This record gives sequence, C-alpha cells and structure tokens, in this order.
Amino acid sequence: MPENKTILYKGSKIFYEITGNKKPVLVLLHGFAETGAVWIHQTTYLQKFFTVIIPDLPGYGNSDELKIETSKATIKDYADCMFAILKNENIKRCIILGHSMGGYITLAIAEHHPEILSAFGFVHSTAFADSEEKKQNRLRGIEIIENYGGYAFLKNTTPNLFAPKFKEEHADEIDQLIEQGKFFSKKSLQQCYYAMTSRQDRTEILKNSKIPVLFIAGKQDNAVSLNDILKQMHLPEISYIHILNNVGHMGIWEAADLVNEYVEEFVNDTA
Repeated sequence: MPENKTILYKGSKIFYEITGNKKPVLVLLHGFAETGAVWIHQTTYLQKFFTVIIPDLPGYGNSDELKIETSKATIKDYADCMFAILKNENIKRCIILGHSMGGYITLAIAEHHPEILSAFGFVHSTAFADSEEKKQNRLRGIEIIENYGGYAFLKNTTPNLFAPKFKEEHADEIDQLIEQGKFFSKKSLQQCYYAMTSRQDRTEILKNSKIPVLFIAGKQDNAVSLNDILKQMHLPEISYIHILNNVGHMGIWEAADLVNEYVEEFVNDTA
C-alpha cells in the first residue's frame, strides 16, 4: 500500500507518497496545475519494480503554497523543496523524472544538488528559458487568473495539452483534470507562472552532464516544441530519446504504456 507522508518546508506542509519497496528510487515530479495523481498510470506499473516517490508540488494537491511573495518564486525554490523530501527520506542517490514544469525543477536539482542523481529525465519538458513571446503569454495568464480565477483559466487551456484524437476519445478524463482547478488557489498558479517566466536557460547543465538523460517528447505537443527538444537531445554525453507519434503534451496519459516501457528501461539501465 502507498505510504502518505509530509514534511514541513520553510513553514509549508509538503505532501508526498511512497509506493513500492525495491531499489532503485525513482522520483516523479508533476507539472503546472497538476498533482502527483497525474502519474497514476506510471506508479501503478512502476511500483512493481522500483521504489517510487510522488510529491505534490507546493500549492497543489495536499501541499501548501510556498510562503514567499508570489512574484518572487523561482524554479530553484521548488527544486530545494523537492530536495528536502529526499533528505528527509535519507536518500543518497535516485533518478528523477519531471513532466513539463517538473522537468524544469528536475534540471534545477541537477544544477544545485547533482550528488543526489544517478540519472534524470524530461517528459515533455525543456532546458531552454522561455522566449519573450512565451513570457508575455504567461504574464497574460497571471492577469487572467487574477481577474477570472484559476478554474476559468485552466478550463480554457488544459484541453490544448492533448492531441486531437485523445481529446475526442477521452473527454471525461480531461474534464476530471480540469475540475482539479477548482481546488488550486490563484497564488499557487501564479507562483508557478512567475517561476517559469523567470527561469534561466540551463542547457549548460545538459552539456556538462556525465549521467544519462531521458527525453520523452510528443510530435503534437503545443506546449513544448518538438523542434526545441530536438535541439537539446544531443547535448548530454548519454541520451535516451523517445518521440511519441500522435501525442501532445500529456504522453503520461496519451501513451501511458509506451511511457512506462521507456521509463522502466531507462531506470534499469542507469540505476
């Protein structure tokens, strides 16, 4: 049975789940406007082979927001929070995979806490900083969230994360994901957007990486350009590369079995 745990990080209660009891340790970090439950297809499968840790990022699920000024939040703040979980569990080495914003956090952990990693990976994520256009879109998003609320914002944006075929055939599942937006505060959503907008380019971390890096990308991803990912895949010394056909930004749902297969192979090869 999964074990539910919390730590207190700088005044915020941070929730995480541990499932499975075999080495190595795999940590799965979710993205913006998600909770750890978004990894359900992966944890159900991967817990048979590994110990899997699935946090709720600050402000989502059962975790409190970061107790800092909303516009001052950084990706490093989230990375340090996730690292505190690993310290609490006395974990010396692990593999971390991050979906979307979770990938940005994973890369910040690779920069500031490299000793903890035996490998890491991006699931629909990038080492590039936001373009100026993307920054302006996020700032408009922050304004929309302020004026109309997070739920209205997510109701409009979440369906665009999925490829058309999946969106048509799994409307109920997407609606359930959108409904979570009713429980996310404006501050938690805005903190994330400010953190993503201000994040730096971290391609040097990839260039200097001596440990394996996993890339999983979707051909129909509207949130993280496949062209951007293709520019980064060759940077690490050791790369595992998987491009999913007919998949958008949510391969962990849209192509769950394939993602599970790729992650299992990566962890077994690199632990």
